[in-house]
Amino acid sequence: MSLPFARYRPVFAAPGSLTFTLAALLGRLALAMYGVSVVVLIADRRGSYALAGAVSAAGVLAGAVAMPLLGRLVDRLGQARVAVPAVLATALPTGALLLCVRDGAPDWTLFLCWALSGTSPDLGSMARARWAHLHRADAALLHRANSLEQALDELCFMAGPVLGMALCTTLAPEAGLIAAWAVGTAGTLLFAAQRGTEPPLAAPAPVPSAAASGLFRTRGFPALLAGFLAAGVLFGSLEVTTLAYTDSLGRQSAGGTLLALVAAGSCASGLAFGAIRLRRPAAVRLALGAGAMAVLMLLPLAAGQSGAGVVVLGAALLAAGSGTAPTMISGMTLVQELLPAHRLNEAMALAVSAILVGISTGATLGGSVAQHTAPGTGYFLPVAAAALAALAALPAARRATRKR
Repeated sequence: MSLPFARYRPVFAAPGSLTFTLAALLGRLALAMYGVSVVVLIADRRGSYALAGAVSAAGVLAGAVAMPLLGRLVDRLGQARVAVPAVLATALPTGALLLCVRDGAPDWTLFLCWALSGTSPDLGSMARARWAHLHRADAALLHRANSLEQALDELCFMAGPVLGMALCTTLAPEAGLIAAWAVGTAGTLLFAAQRGTEPPLAAPAPVPSAAASGLFRTRGFPALLAGFLAAGVLFGSLEVTTLAYTDSLGRQSAGGTLLALVAAGSCASGLAFGAIRLRRPAAVRLALGAGAMAVLMLLPLAAGQSGAGVVVLGAALLAAGSGTAPTMISGMTLVQELLPAHRLNEAMALAVSAILVGISTGATLGGSVAQHTAPGTGYFLPVAAAALAALAALPAARRATRKR
């Protein structure tokens, strides 16, 4: 195993690259803690999972709206000048949410406070922008850097919910949210302090409009966003369907473990994918990855339809998870190739926003299917979403193939 990991050493050759990576890791860990921490806090103090889930979903959608706006500011002003005030601005609404929950304020105040907390900067997108700046001239190193970023994402989403739940249940319902804010703020401040690796502000190329609509006129980018949206639907529906299925088996506590297996499969495949040599354009890799993802999602569908137990379903989800990371890595690489440097932060934030909207949509669809159909039927949704992602990737893959 030492040889594949040794291939990642050149990624950190630039001074300060390891430091900003570790700082961004803290920020992403906080992001992974927020969802479960807010749900447990509100459900415990207000006695309603329905309210808790709705408030959490509202925060996700607010973040999806705020991220591209912050990304545009980052492209114009620089990462540090935007990230620091943005993360500090979350202190007031986060503190207000804690007080409103404790003091029995009206439900609408919870939605408002959590929506206003959505100004947390997306460190994952900013870290990828730094890698694009550092390794733009070396496609192989940039591929490894993007693979590493995806593996770190999966690592955080394995550890974050577990940590948030442990803090909320062992200390106090408020502990998870407080810790997430503290970790996220510290990570953002440390990240912003690494000015040596921050991409310089590029002089914008002359374009008719500086609005986000200019990004949508970039050939291939709308289809790429559609693919990210479909991937989000996959993630959201897979999560809800798995939790509902384990509940139907009387094994609700196993749901978190099964979702961790999905992330573990993705993390492992992401690291392995980053270690291979590039032989095809990013657009072709994206189409192949999405196609493989659709095929692999048939495994949990088969397990769910056959009434398999937790062990068999866990193995199926571990294998299915291995298809997501190569797809996401190739998609982010294609964003870096399609968009100019002076619009990269905004473009990546749009990609993340598409994923978040997809997750909310997928979770809603998955919940509806789970409510009205037999257990396991919801696994049709991830298969369909992966197929749509593959279809969205085909035109760019064909263009890239013709150019070779």
